[in-house]
Amino acid sequence: MQLKSFVAMNALAGAAVASPAPALHARQADLGTFIQTEKSIALQGVLNNFGPNGNLSRGAAPGVAIAGNSEINPPYVYTWTRDTALTVMSLIHEFLAGNSSLEELIQQYITTSAKMQTVSNLSGDLSDGAGLGEPKYNINVTAFNEPWGRPQPDGPALRASALMAYGNHLLGKGQQAKVSENIWPIVSNDLAYVGQYWNQSGFDLWEEVNGTSFFTTAVQHKALVEGKAFATTLGESCAACTVAPQILCHLQDFWNGTALISNSPTNGRSGIDVNSVLASINTFDPAAACDDLTFQPCSARALANHKKLIDGFRSIYGINKGRTTGKAAAVGRYTEDIFMGGNPWYLATLAAAEQLYDALYQWDRQGAFTVTTLSLPFFRDLEANVHTGIYPKSSPAYKTITDAVRAYADGFIAVVQEYTPTNGGLSEEYERDTGVQKSAPDLTWSYASFLTAIARRNGSVPPSWGSSAALVLPKKCGPTTVQGTYATATPSSW
Repeated sequence: MQLKSFVAMNALAGAAVASPAPALHARQADLGTFIQTEKSIALQGVLNNFGPNGNLSRGAAPGVAIAGNSEINPPYVYTWTRDTALTVMSLIHEFLAGNSSLEELIQQYITTSAKMQTVSNLSGDLSDGAGLGEPKYNINVTAFNEPWGRPQPDGPALRASALMAYGNHLLGKGQQAKVSENIWPIVSNDLAYVGQYWNQSGFDLWEEVNGTSFFTTAVQHKALVEGKAFATTLGESCAACTVAPQILCHLQDFWNGTALISNSPTNGRSGIDVNSVLASINTFDPAAACDDLTFQPCSARALANHKKLIDGFRSIYGINKGRTTGKAAAVGRYTEDIFMGGNPWYLATLAAAEQLYDALYQWDRQGAFTVTTLSLPFFRDLEANVHTGIYPKSSPAYKTITDAVRAYADGFIAVVQEYTPTNGGLSEEYERDTGVQKSAPDLTWSYASFLTAIARRNGSVPPSWGSSAALVLPKKCGPTTVQGTYATATPSSW
């Protein structure tokens, strides 16, 4: 979204901006040292923005995150359903990887999510589910009653996915009663919203285009697919989940033969947008094949789209001078962007790396990768002698090419390193000609993006969401929806 990050440039914010993490001399550090140091800074950066204990959270309610450390221009001391869900998902992955200290915050987020679902707002209320599409709230969990781009229908799907990720962990520990009481009622409401409203227009994740969005459609499909399995495990039903094939069918409409057109309408833009890469990494399934239907990171469509997106930024940013085809570059939202001057974003640059790390994981798991006519230009940028065909893991060419892809991915992390200040703080953007940070400092989503990109680089991946079992398109695509039923969720003590 125009992420509602926050640039707290006033005295109050300025007193709290400094990160408690150790100083970092990014430009002098090798990449490995930078990654190791910045990961700790990024995790602390996320925690600083969460109530009730984060030192930048400004009294936010428990489990509520401010979008960024900025009260004016842009005003980001609010909480966005989408940003927080994506951030909590990154924390859940850190928790699943062994950081048990994060569990209390995850539980606070779940409890507060139940309360947030009941807040009547300008999108509606819980009686018919419409209020679940409200994009942002005050940090004390009250309605934001000013004009805004609403509804934004990606939030409920992303929140449901985050809650199910933690719920599946509890189920694995035999705690079904806790999941049924504390998690399922919230998830059930969010899934019902997706099933009922997926075919209605809403604003995209940048809060600019009112229509249909590739990112929104992709995460809605994922939520319903995993929702069906989650409900079955709990002995519940999910009527909304039956429309997942129709959403998958609609997802194909965004592909134009050479790239993903991320929004319809395009509002006069090309439609090439990092929205598509963010969708690919947030619907990444480590157990999936390189299928084009769900645009898995290793699929021919996703790789062709990656090239199209990155190449678009090479000539428009001054800091990309010399970063020619095949070299990592600074990445923004879309080339026509004018927000804050139209700059590269940390989360966009990190997403470009993360997709490639995801693809490498999938190829290694499958034991081979395939170069098609569609994906050939992507591979040829990195290795001139590539031809179409199958490259098994046992072949010398497999190592040569995957090493080149890994170096390319690392190059995007190196771009982030180059424009990260010595204290390791990550703002929303960095200026297109100078690389100096711009827009909201301490953007929660920027820090979360660093965590997920580095986790994938290290081979730490999320559990499968079952994409391979959900690849059958209906014989005829249609606008089928399911009327939802909604009820107040009341989680008990954890």
